Amino acid sequence: MWLRIYALLIKEFLNLLKDKKSRFVLIVPPVIQLFVFGYAATYDLNQVPIAVYNEDKGQASRELIARFTGAPAFKEVLRIERHAQIADALDSKQVLLVLHVGEHFSRDLLTGRQPAVAQLLLDGRDSNTAQIALGYAQSVISGFNLAWARQRKNALPPAKLVVRAWFNPNLESRWFIVPGIVGLLTLVVTMIVTALSVAREREQGTFDQLLVTPLTPAEILVGKAVPGLLIGVFEASFSILMAVFWFQVPLLGSLAALYLGIVLYVFSVIGVGLMISSLSVTQQQGLLGGFLVIVPAVILSGYATPIANMPVWVQHLTLINPLRYFLVIIRGVFLEGLGAGDLLDEYWPLAVIGLCCLVCAGWLFRKRLY
Repeated sequence: MWLRIYALLIKEFLNLLKDKKSRFVLIVPPVIQLFVFGYAATYDLNQVPIAVYNEDKGQASRELIARFTGAPAFKEVLRIERHAQIADALDSKQVLLVLHVGEHFSRDLLTGRQPAVAQLLLDGRDSNTAQIALGYAQSVISGFNLAWARQRKNALPPAKLVVRAWFNPNLESRWFIVPGIVGLLTLVVTMIVTALSVAREREQGTFDQLLVTPLTPAEILVGKAVPGLLIGVFEASFSILMAVFWFQVPLLGSLAALYLGIVLYVFSVIGVGLMISSLSVTQQQGLLGGFLVIVPAVILSGYATPIANMPVWVQHLTLINPLRYFLVIIRGVFLEGLGAGDLLDEYWPLAVIGLCCLVCAGWLFRKRLY
């Protein structure tokens, strides 16, 4: 039996390596996507264009403006001379934020008789970006207030909130996004390889040749699954190496715990892919079926939006999504230093999903055979 499965494995790998399209799918898109997502997908704002409208000529206004222009998140691109220019700058999207310092800003700060006025006007058409920029601006103003009070030995606020981020102290979004890309690319490559495996045989007319060999349906299923498993593990390993050595994401946890999660994750994806392949007659059907699963899996995984923010019935739907569990595993191992014992609640759902899908794929495959 093992010799027959080994012969089928050799045949599968030869089909993949000799086919130019298959080689292209396995090598080029994952590399391009890794670099594109790694650099382009970020929640950080850098060099946000801002305009400054300073009606005050005092020292305090100059210090406040210097803090904004010196912050890496902001870049001054426009100086406004009159109030009517504010609307034009925001409407034309020249700037995202306008800092308006009132006429008596320095005097009010020095005398303390009334609050000093500094306005922040933002372009709310892109609400997410505006909210992030507002958060950066508020932190700059808070720093200015504390520094001003210390310099003049004024009373400091009675309570000060100090925020420290666990596991990602510099709040670099790349540390959060790049490990997720490992799961995303492994899902895409493994799903495509397995979804096309049986469909390719039917389309090329070699499926009937498999039926007259001594291979049983179970052996054929194993022979189709193992190449996908090896390719998926290799794809994940390459992405992990790039994440650690190219993108400088710290890997704090156990490699054994990580690779146990990778094997179980790829195992579950293979089960889904073989179900699709067993139902597909042509490679086009297998490809479309694969993407029909991939897109919802990414959306419902928590990769971009938290699962807790989804409706309750959608949260229940995510329980059958392998990518949901793998993202917890890989981010936990990378950033939190988790071990295998901490991730048992993520391992067993992947194993159950994989077993159920492979059983269904075997039943469908046997049904299509006879």
